[in-house]
Amino acid sequence: MLSNLQKQLQDQLPGLDKTYPPVEEWNPEYCGEIPLSINDKGEWFYAGSPFTRPQLVNLFASVLKKEQDDYYLVTPVEKVKIAVADVPFIITQWDRDPHTRQIICTTATADTFYLDAQHTCELRLDPKQNQYLPYINIRRNLWAKLHQNVFYQWIDEAQESAGNVILYSGDYAVSLGQI
Repeated sequence: MLSNLQKQLQDQLPGLDKTYPPVEEWNPEYCGEIPLSINDKGEWFYAGSPFTRPQLVNLFASVLKKEQDDYYLVTPVEKVKIAVADVPFIITQWDRDPHTRQIICTTATADTFYLDAQHTCELRLDPKQNQYLPYINIRRNLWAKLHQNVFYQWIDEAQESAGNVILYSGDYAVSLGQI
């Protein structure tokens, strides 16, 4: 089933003008669940074996869709459910735009975006670490969490304001928690 899904995606993607396929417009028939999972570190697995080709992960990530609390890979003709432990994406790199001072985030799946009002940030309790961590809405209600290194770098960049740790991305302010 995975190879059929891969073939459908490769056939569809070359003709698309958008950066991401319009999965929100696709409403194919539900075809069941496949043994594809994303762990809490953003690593992708099929039947318990890790994906070894980043291009394949990026391809599948481009057609990921969230409905309520469930995640699906969607093509125009097929919709399959997958398991996601926390969120599907991890922000592994960041930089500042030298002109606007906005933060540019990059995920492990090569999604790149500005930290801004379109890519909102919220603090969520991480039960493993028993602390609140920032999660970023990267697209279509799909969220990413920060890699630990990025989180610590952002803490170093942030400023204290009235007991809160605030990170600025251009004019957009993000709370990283309380002191």
